[in-house]
Amino acid sequence: MRRVLVTGATSTVGGHVVDGLRDREGVAVRAASRDPAAVGAGVERVRFDFTDPATYRAAFADVDAVFLVRPPAISRVRRDLVPALSAAVGAGVERVVFLSVLGAERNPVVPHTRIESWLAEAPLETTFLRASFFLQNLATVHREEIRRGELFVPAGDGETSFVDVRDVAAVGVECLDGGPTGALDLTGPEALDYGTVCRRLSAVLGREVEYANPSLARFLVRRLRTDRDPARVAVMAGIYTTARLGLAGRVTDDVRRVLGRDPLDVETFARDYREVWA
Repeated sequence: MRRVLVTGATSTVGGHVVDGLRDREGVAVRAASRDPAAVGAGVERVRFDFTDPATYRAAFADVDAVFLVRPPAISRVRRDLVPALSAAVGAGVERVVFLSVLGAERNPVVPHTRIESWLAEAPLETTFLRASFFLQNLATVHREEIRRGELFVPAGDGETSFVDVRDVAAVGVECLDGGPTGALDLTGPEALDYGTVCRRLSAVLGREVEYANPSLARFLVRRLRTDRDPARVAVMAGIYTTARLGLAGRVTDDVRRVLGRDPLDVETFARDYREVWA
């Protein structure tokens, strides 16, 4: 029996990975979270905190593979995340599948790049899931504004190769259970500008969703009023500026190659999540 530890088991992608592994033959799932009670039933649950070494032993005991999700609050990789990875290696973990971001290999600013570098030097089999912008952000971060009939992001006319987290998780499941190693660039089936996304959302929802296309300054002012989290808003501004500059539209066939089917598209996502914006 192969035991897999899923960190971030209550996160958007981690939760789908747990679900995908739960009934997989020959795999035992251990779901790790700072709040194990928040993890769904049907799997082994364990308390785990990257910054608390007291949680490492129980989490990594008898584990063969780890699905690694970086907590958003962790930016000091060497101090707050590497000790846990070192403990995993010491406990005998053989494979790590890391949820990274598209373009991490070219962007030394993001923490994902430093994590990839450490893992590449470790005695592990590794897979880096370099995922594009999640469609699910439209149902979480931008849920309320879309409910009001607007999408307020400063992406200009730039295109983004939106990917569904369910595809990212499904690829992760395959990689954890003996699938490919190396770096995988995970995107949706096509690159779309935000105006097109809004038109497709409108068609599925049966009501108008307008792409506001604000300037970066207008976006920052409004978002800071609602979020009151400068670090989070700065990250969002960087993501949409990348799209605005035409740097987020690369499309690959890695999802299709691993899963043997096309990636989920915007219309499928919108139909499946339409109640979120009701």
